Amino acid sequence: MVQRIAIIGLGMAVAPHAKALMDLVADRRCTVAAAVAPSAERRAKFGATYPFPTTADLDAVLADETITAVGILTPPNTHLDLVRRSAAAGKHILLEKPLEITTARAEEIVTIAEKAGVTLAVTLQHRFRPAGERLREILASGALGDIVNCSTSIRLWRPQAYYDEPGRGTRARDGGGVLMTQGIHTLDLMLSLIGPIAEVRGFATTSPVHRMETEDMVVAAARFRSGALGVIEATTAAYPGAPERIDISGTKGSASLAGTSLTVALMDGTREELLPDGSAGGTGADPMAFPHDYHRAVWADFLDAAATGRPPRVPGREALNVHRLIDALLQARDGQPVSLTG
Repeated sequence: MVQRIAIIGLGMAVAPHAKALMDLVADRRCTVAAAVAPSAERRAKFGATYPFPTTADLDAVLADETITAVGILTPPNTHLDLVRRSAAAGKHILLEKPLEITTARAEEIVTIAEKAGVTLAVTLQHRFRPAGERLREILASGALGDIVNCSTSIRLWRPQAYYDEPGRGTRARDGGGVLMTQGIHTLDLMLSLIGPIAEVRGFATTSPVHRMETEDMVVAAARFRSGALGVIEATTAAYPGAPERIDISGTKGSASLAGTSLTVALMDGTREELLPDGSAGGTGADPMAFPHDYHRAVWADFLDAAATGRPPRVPGREALNVHRLIDALLQARDGQPVSLTG
């Protein structure tokens, strides 16, 4: 049966979701019954670009029993209330990252969805990039041997105009700066590939490059539970921006994931390379400069999970891991060690 879904929120984040849904509608994977926003201006702008009906009446959408799932694409500080209302209405939920502005509120979201018996998936689309998926296969095969190092570098650029938008980079609306808004994607991918981190020691600051409430630069050393060591670096002050990197060293070889490309070199002489997809990847002044392919994969996985009852590839409870890592990195902002549990 073709699922009827609705999307809630028509701001900056909506474009790759809407493009992904256009593909899935064409493939008869779903229909979009409504696109919801209180702003008439946003509804008009969205309606001029995408062929989905718009409405300001969220109550009517949630009351419509033919709508089985919603995508919540609103600012992070609105997620808890919207998840509570959507779950109470029995809707499966695809939630834009981050889960919420604090880990406590994120945990409440996960609990609400679990108690309601609805699927909760999180839009952390870096896991769906082909290069990352291939690296996951290589790691699972044991080809790299025991992992001794994993270092992650997120060197992006955002101009001051980006942070001049009301609410951008604030704790009240976004829940944080470079870690929560940009770095969360690559940090989540890193954790999903290498496993949990036991301890971090680092520094976090707001550099002279930006005027903003929260951090735009973080540097930390990390010890994984496996015993591997690594460095985590994240910033939006690195003009003009570069692809995010995850560099992994093992007892049998190494792998480097740079944006949408992958290079693997094994000690037995085997080499493998996947070329990048050619997109800017959202690393520079335009944060939306990336293809919608990965969002399409997120939505396809979510729709399958909602229909079959299996867990999505990025379930809400698993997404809590990256929130807890971000908390630890910020707690370690003055160089003191912070241990992670759970």
